[in-house]
Amino acid sequence: MAQPKMPTLKYWHFEIDVEQIGWLTIDTPRSPVNVLSRECIEELEKLVLRFEDLAASGELAGVVLLSAKDNGFVAGADVREFDEMSDPSILPAALERTHALFNKIENLSIPIVAGIHGFCLGGGLELALACHYRIAVNDDTTKLGFPEVKLGIFPGFGGTGRSIRQAGPIAAMTAMLTGKNYRAGQAKGMGLVDRLVTHRDQLRWAGRKAVMQRQKSKPASLTKRVMAMGPLRGYTANKMREQTQKKANPKHYPAPHKLIDLYEKYGDDPKAFMKAEIEYFPELMASDTAENLRRVFFLSEGLKAQGVKGEKPVFRRVHVVGAGVMGGDIAAWCAMRGMEVTLQDLDMERITPALKRAKKLFKKRLKKPQAVEAAVSRLVADPEGKGVSRADVVIEAIVENLEIKQKLFTSLEPKMKKNAIMATNTSSIPLEDIASALKQPKRLIGLHFFNPVAQLPLVEVIKQAKNTDAQVRMGASFCTAIGKSPVVVKSAPGFLVNRVLMPYMLQAVMRVENGENAEQIDKAAVAFGMPMGPIELMDVVGLDVGKAVAEELGQHVEEGGKFASLVAQGYLGRKTGQGFYKWEDGKAQKGDAAPHANLEGLGRDLVQPLVDECEVCVEEGVVVNADMADIGVIFGTGFAPFLGGPLKARRDGKA
Repeated sequence: MAQPKMPTLKYWHFEIDVEQIGWLTIDTPRSPVNVLSRECIEELEKLVLRFEDLAASGELAGVVLLSAKDNGFVAGADVREFDEMSDPSILPAALERTHALFNKIENLSIPIVAGIHGFCLGGGLELALACHYRIAVNDDTTKLGFPEVKLGIFPGFGGTGRSIRQAGPIAAMTAMLTGKNYRAGQAKGMGLVDRLVTHRDQLRWAGRKAVMQRQKSKPASLTKRVMAMGPLRGYTANKMREQTQKKANPKHYPAPHKLIDLYEKYGDDPKAFMKAEIEYFPELMASDTAENLRRVFFLSEGLKAQGVKGEKPVFRRVHVVGAGVMGGDIAAWCAMRGMEVTLQDLDMERITPALKRAKKLFKKRLKKPQAVEAAVSRLVADPEGKGVSRADVVIEAIVENLEIKQKLFTSLEPKMKKNAIMATNTSSIPLEDIASALKQPKRLIGLHFFNPVAQLPLVEVIKQAKNTDAQVRMGASFCTAIGKSPVVVKSAPGFLVNRVLMPYMLQAVMRVENGENAEQIDKAAVAFGMPMGPIELMDVVGLDVGKAVAEELGQHVEEGGKFASLVAQGYLGRKTGQGFYKWEDGKAQKGDAAPHANLEGLGRDLVQPLVDECEVCVEEGVVVNADMADIGVIFGTGFAPFLGGPLKARRDGKA
């Protein structure tokens, strides 16, 4: 069939088949994922105008929208343009233009169907919601969601009203407020997807059928929509505020709270809700919070560049020595990420608790019984260490004792594959000391995970004096392969995170020693933006661990003080049920915080030692630059992301 004359296209491909079905494919050039840049949207505007003309002349029966990328549909708007687009003289007009485009798509007289596989996030999901019908591949790679809140904004291409129209207020607002990704089956249950197929190659067939049958998505049922009607909307808005307040201080993260305000006004009117985006979105986009969260996003993306250049290495088998909390949880994480893992310790009695914890993790994260059992089968108890010779990565996570570690590595070295990664999870011992007992000391790198492994994204990749850059890059590549964020640091006492945390925690402990209220100190740190106060954190880390690390770093721990006394009595924090606080069911039992005229000011004072030590780490070359210090401390300590990192906060006069 002769093809209609179309505009010159860089981001899209379009053709019409003999059945007059148009096949529209997005393929962002020079990008691993599809994103909606301004240029991409401008091309789509021209295409949609042609669709209207072709439909009017009877030459086009419908359109199926697909992606040429293997990894997904559309990952969202182009974040690289956000800084420029935050200009209030530019953004409102750009939003109005995109809204007009998506409204045109929605109002086309012919059906337009979105075929979704892989990532369908943010602006990508908003584009799909503007289509008349959505088909998704029902596999583990398909993820739909609105991650905008993680960048300090909310959906701005009409996703607010359209998601409420399709999923109802509770499901849609939950998706937007949490930034959670949903599997295809979940999205269908919510009403964001209309049909599921098993494989990607079925999308064309299913899309064709949907066009021929003029399928159209149905809005949420009255049962779902009733929660946004009348006085019920105010009630649900207040419930949302209560839940959101627990996780996001409105001073630090205004976007979710502003979204709830808009829901309370317009939750029963999707079109008015979408229109309100144009008015309120620009202010959020231009906020310091959004600017700093974008910075964190780009820094985290940059961590992936520390891995091996060119063809990525493949890691299939991991061997972990040490089935304690850290070793067992590292092994479980690797197994959950699809690797075959052997876990070694002195006997099965020590390994069994780790296997039980692993199964709980698999059930929580993987959900499906088949996926859980597959992960369980990949994690194998190996008290005799038979897996060492087959492993691509060997990680030691045993007791913090130099001689014991040296003895272990000298026994492992001759058994390991020539190119396998040899790594230690030590938190304080210089790698050069451990490696000195090896025939090839240059092989040993550090892979320092953080507890809890399943929650904290950071792994410090420790480079010691004899390592090559290639060995360190290989370690960073392994971290990204298991979904962790690697920050390369020099082998130095405490590395980065423990080194900056210790003066912060010890100063807080000293304040308590001098009679200040522990609850007040913790409350002040949280008011500043920390996820947890320093006294509670010391209890979580373990007072014995804190004392040992402090001494390793040459920090003074006053003998006879409360801290030393608690350690001497065996009151080591959460793990023993008593530390600075009493612990019940994993939660600190706190009294009332003493009143304070300026909690945020006190919090700022509390974090000064941490910020000061970050600067020293950069000066001494522990990390390559301030950016790496910032992202490492955010990921390793939870330092207020909305401030962009400790050193960025200091430059801005906020820390």
